[in-house]
Amino acid sequence: MFKIQFATVRNFSLLAASLLLLVFACKHQIITPEEPIDTGVPCNPDSVYFNSQILPILASNCAQSGCHDAQSHKEGIILDNYANVRATGEINLGNPSKSELYKVLNKTDPGDRMPPAPQAALPLEQRALILKWIEQGAQNLTCDAGCDTTNVGFSASVMPIISLKCKGCHQGASPSGNVALTNFNDVKKRVDDGSLMGSINHASGFTAMPYPAGSAKLPECDIRKMQIWINNGALNN
Repeated sequence: MFKIQFATVRNFSLLAASLLLLVFACKHQIITPEEPIDTGVPCNPDSVYFNSQILPILASNCAQSGCHDAQSHKEGIILDNYANVRATGEINLGNPSKSELYKVLNKTDPGDRMPPAPQAALPLEQRALILKWIEQGAQNLTCDAGCDTTNVGFSASVMPIISLKCKGCHQGASPSGNVALTNFNDVKKRVDDGSLMGSINHASGFTAMPYPAGSAKLPECDIRKMQIWINNGALNN
């Protein structure tokens, strides 16, 4: 009888110890989803969505030739898709503000900051969005935002798309391809010569945008808004 009780207690102790080890092991496990997590519709305004909000910032300002695209992979960092950002961006979920991806955006030395001079620092709202994404677990969430094409105008509809997805390459003293897209006059110039829609539609004879080559087109909704704005006279409204 005592042998049976002793064996039972011993087995219970081993089981408890195993469970304790499992708890501690799981506590430090970081799950990194490789496929987008479909959260359904509509998009939650309090959630940050990687492909629609974070990747355009990185693609426009960081994942460029000579920097952090797949071919250049400067310092081993590649920022051209979710898997590479998670694998090389030194994301710190336990202390998001200490993540290298975020810290390097806020360095005061223009030579050490990303993007480096002569490019301008990322706007504060874009840096805050990246931090918020990390704070929310740096997940690969997706959603269906719908496409509201009522009251399409330059300031409310077109320039926000360009600022998020194009302006990083096309600003400053040496814009990519010598094409600046920093204000209405710059954008209107590219509307008038046909290169804006030619590039974003990946039409023959134009440099396909977004860069780098092989990148997907802008979302259909973005292209539709730009075309509606142009059809309505491409006004500074």
